[in-house]
Amino acid sequence: MLAAGLWLVELSPVLVTQSVRVQGVPAGEVSTIARRAGVPLGTPLAKVDTLAIARRVIATPTLAEVTVRRSWPSTIVISVRMRVPVLAVKDPQGQLQVVDSQGDVYAIVSAPPQGVPLVNTVENPPSKESMSAAISVLQALSSGQRAAVTDVAVLGENMVTFKLGPVSVVWGGASEPELKVKVMTALLKQKGVGTIDVSAPLTPAIR
Repeated sequence: MLAAGLWLVELSPVLVTQSVRVQGVPAGEVSTIARRAGVPLGTPLAKVDTLAIARRVIATPTLAEVTVRRSWPSTIVISVRMRVPVLAVKDPQGQLQVVDSQGDVYAIVSAPPQGVPLVNTVENPPSKESMSAAISVLQALSSGQRAAVTDVAVLGENMVTFKLGPVSVVWGGASEPELKVKVMTALLKQKGVGTIDVSAPLTPAIR
């Protein structure tokens, strides 16, 4: 019985790989992922190297995570999680790239995705730390403030600036975002303010 079971799983044509199912991506991406996976159809399902398939698929820059499993009797299932852009960043050469929530730059685009803020940077390539600093700014602001933000510039991981309506804001780095928002919001109430510097929120400056 044991020998029959081994034959059925590893040698029998009954349990060979006959199909690939890709889930977690838009329909238009399924065939591309399947081709990159290179699943060996006709191979006994038990002998398919799922780790090798996962390594080939995760090389796609827009994917954050890939898992591959066998679905008996004859299918390889590839489940993926796509990266979600939270920033679009323009470098000094004008090249536009998208950034995920971890601050990783992962793809070149021709235009910012809908609803994704655009930032400018002097860095080439943009560093993860600098992008994380820019993300921290937008996450800390209220929805109303985010809607009024323009001209976000990243000079480094410790220097992010932007305009909030007519007022220029020197934000600094990613530290103390909640305190910076409180101080900035209070200072915005003063008349005639052109620039607010909250890079050191305990000693802010206006001019």
